[in-house]
Amino acid sequence: MKRKAELPELLAPAGSYDALVAAVNAGADAVYIGGSSLNARAFAKNFSDEETERAVLYAHMHSVKAYVTLNTLIYDKEAEDFINYAGRLVALGIDAAIVADIGAASLLKKYVPSLPLHASTQMSLHSSDAVSTLSDFGFERVVLARELSYENILSAVRNTNTEIEIFLHGALCVSHSGQCLFSSLVGGRSGNRGECAQACRLPYNGKYPLSLRDLSLAEHIPELIDSGVASLKIEGRMKSPEYVYNTTKIYRKLLDEKRPANHGENAELKRIFSRCGFTDGYFTGKIGEKMTGVRTSNDKTESRKISPADISEHKIQIFANASFRAGVPCRLSFSDKRNTVTIYGDVPEKAKSAPLTEDSLKDRLSKTGETLFSLDKNDISLSVDDNINLAPYKINALRRSASFSLSELYMHRRQQPPVSYVSLSHTRMGEEQFHSALFMSANRFYEADTGFFDLSFVPLFKVNYDSDKVPGGVYLPPIVTDSERTAVLSEMKKAADFGIRYALCGNLCHFSLAKEIGMKIFGDFRLNITNSESAGVFSKLGAHGFILSPELNLASARDIGCGSVIVYGRIPLMLLERCFIRENGGCEKCENFCFTDRRGFVFPVMSEYPHRNVLLNSVVTYMGDRKKLLSKYKLNAQHFIFTKETAEEIKTVISDYINGESRENVRRIK
Repeated sequence: MKRKAELPELLAPAGSYDALVAAVNAGADAVYIGGSSLNARAFAKNFSDEETERAVLYAHMHSVKAYVTLNTLIYDKEAEDFINYAGRLVALGIDAAIVADIGAASLLKKYVPSLPLHASTQMSLHSSDAVSTLSDFGFERVVLARELSYENILSAVRNTNTEIEIFLHGALCVSHSGQCLFSSLVGGRSGNRGECAQACRLPYNGKYPLSLRDLSLAEHIPELIDSGVASLKIEGRMKSPEYVYNTTKIYRKLLDEKRPANHGENAELKRIFSRCGFTDGYFTGKIGEKMTGVRTSNDKTESRKISPADISEHKIQIFANASFRAGVPCRLSFSDKRNTVTIYGDVPEKAKSAPLTEDSLKDRLSKTGETLFSLDKNDISLSVDDNINLAPYKINALRRSASFSLSELYMHRRQQPPVSYVSLSHTRMGEEQFHSALFMSANRFYEADTGFFDLSFVPLFKVNYDSDKVPGGVYLPPIVTDSERTAVLSEMKKAADFGIRYALCGNLCHFSLAKEIGMKIFGDFRLNITNSESAGVFSKLGAHGFILSPELNLASARDIGCGSVIVYGRIPLMLLERCFIRENGGCEKCENFCFTDRRGFVFPVMSEYPHRNVLLNSVVTYMGDRKKLLSKYKLNAQHFIFTKETAEEIKTVISDYINGESRENVRRIK
């Protein structure tokens, strides 16, 4: 859907109140902030409820919208607190919530329906199908994946009825957002829960291949304006007010003048913050090694030279009209260019001494203090009878009441009825064991599958149509952009005609594809299901079963009440748009390419359709010697992922699992 305004919204980050003021003063159309919890920047300063209230007021008084990030995965035990917090945000006048968890969005629809929803890029949204699904779900805006080309962005804008937001500037994750488990499974800090340890910024193979330069689309402003994109987002809630102010100011000028950045402006953006410069590789489709960059000492030195931020609150000039007459209640009106409020107070008394004068009243009425208003004595119009008086505290109360009433007109508060939260209850897939498996190397399915699995998946483009052995399902490519849709859909039809009935779906766009072909949906772990509400949403969307997030512990998985847990395999840690295999030796190294970290741990890399990569964990998850524990938690639906194993190794894994054999140097679900 093409935006309604002439220019796209310029959306700036604010990790602190000073940064928010800087963004507004620099010309942002909207700001996004993190609340006290449940946002994807847990280590930013973030905002208390009191700070949020003043932030919303300051933004709204300057015609700037304020969004709050609720963009983490939530657990069932957090659901009630999440709803109550969202209710407080509604009462504080927040314009929209940015949400990454489909279950969290469902809770907001049920319990806080007046809060508009924006879909976070953490939802891995890279196609028109995904955008349309979320539009039907009630999202007003979708933040597309940062890895999309201009052509695919245009396609999403033109083929959907939802506002589209894209990232304009700032840090890039090397993994598709929402699809990185590296920090969580290796470091114990979940990126999907706002605690990313930035493993991508560390050295591998003696270099920094996973550290990307920051994004800058400063040279593409005319195309972005023409595209119909509704909002352009600057990344940086962990950044300083100086970064926010100077970056926002440059982009404000570029948008207003509808032109690309010149050499000086590009140099200034680099000085503000960069990692050896910038990249627009995803946007232009020029994906490769030139996108890589690290933060050098020279970069840091240059950043210290940037201009200071304007973090002074720009107060709104108001005008006053007051009447203090004998025998009638006093009256005070405050007005700005948009609104007027009138407050009535007590009846003045006959003066016994020191009667009210215009000068004394103007002195008291002009003391706006810590409010966001400024009132000059010359802008006060008074009508004062002679020989009357009114206690100073009553005049002060009249002034405060008028200031508060005028402020309230900017807050846009909505009433939130009391919430009686009732958690969803699911019935597990029965007490019987259910075993499923993904064979990422399809040949291993044909060579090693022993009949142990109730449902086996092979990659869609690796099905052996000459074999008599037919897998139960196909694993869909994790990313299917609009430009790839036709090829994927054609291959899915071929698989369905061959007798394959299930599709392993790891993205919202997959649901539309599977339904179009008539395949049954089985949800992959990439759906990031961490709560019972998410499980319910995906079930309603057509999933016959699904694999829970590997970030869950046993108790949290049990609480959901349904779904499979991954009990064996090298769990994919990153989904990479770049083909590092091709960059480092070519396709002949496809079977043995890996990244080795500074401690000597080896992370294998496998290819994905068409030339994406998956980075795997250095250790396997294994629960064969914990089956009694799984049974105790009623986690009887169990999923295996086979990646680099030989056929004989797969047979051994299955045998060991059946016999409950123990294994060393493995990851276990706690």
